[in-house]
Amino acid sequence: QKVQVLPQTVLYIADAETFSGHEECHEQKKARKRNSKETAIALEKLLPKRCQVLGLVTPGVVVTPMGSSSNQPQEIEDGEAGFALLFPKIDGVKIHTFHFSKDLKNRVFDESKFAEAGLKNNPDLRVVLLFGYNSWKSGATRFLHQIVNPLNEKSIILAGGQVESFTSLTSENNNAQPGDACGVVGLAFSGPQIQSATVLLDQDVADERTAEAAMQRLKAANIPEHNTLGFMFACVGRGYRHYKTKRNMEADAFRKFFPNVPLFGFFGHGEIGCDRIVTGNFVLRECNDIKDDLLHGYTTVMTLIHLGSTK
Repeated sequence: QKVQVLPQTVLYIADAETFSGHEECHEQKKARKRNSKETAIALEKLLPKRCQVLGLVTPGVVVTPMGSSSNQPQEIEDGEAGFALLFPKIDGVKIHTFHFSKDLKNRVFDESKFAEAGLKNNPDLRVVLLFGYNSWKSGATRFLHQIVNPLNEKSIILAGGQVESFTSLTSENNNAQPGDACGVVGLAFSGPQIQSATVLLDQDVADERTAEAAMQRLKAANIPEHNTLGFMFACVGRGYRHYKTKRNMEADAFRKFFPNVPLFGFFGHGEIGCDRIVTGNFVLRECNDIKDDLLHGYTTVMTLIHLGSTK
């Protein structure tokens, strides 16, 4: 008997080469360049109409091939690659997408939009995955600070990075092209049963020993490993270039300590996150009044998200 579960939320990530590659045009007998909008529409047609979809384009991806018996996570820095995470309805867990774009008329961000997006006055909010796009545009970094700083609370895990662009966001009727402005998109995870932790691998983490030491810190958070996802958000300057031509170093270190947790993510243009190891009641083990620095370059952010026990 086949059991089919309809996705309610979908996060898909593909590298730029995959998303704007060539396709055969049978009438003209030659390959033509397809644009990312066409690809996004084709993907969305495969999903239920009421499904929330967030699609990102990045320079490279990190993926655990689910069809593989070994399930070895792979850092794919070159060539075409992509993946999709399909979240069904999960008891006790709410996942929703959000989008904040920079308003050219107002320099100050209206923080009432946080509440509308469920990011404020939400006692069940546990994890926010944030993705900035068009970071090269004027004012993009300042706008990202306006989004990140109010959310920088000890009871919330923040993680993510700067992507090339976003291609799908079906939670809103967005007719404007994403390339017209800069902004932030993301996923918010709410629910009292959710547990999470992050560690930051800074520039000094440059060999197998120091990479594994970072994973030991993450392991020490004691996040349950069943019904858990791992996310890796790394700088394009890391990977095999950073580790002196040794490929897959950080993904291999993660798998050594978390052999049963699938790992997903990307290589991007800046990272969002910090060391935030929390206890079961979601309070930092080492708490101080100083706000964590969440925006980085040339680093990797590793995140665990546990969605609660499965029945």
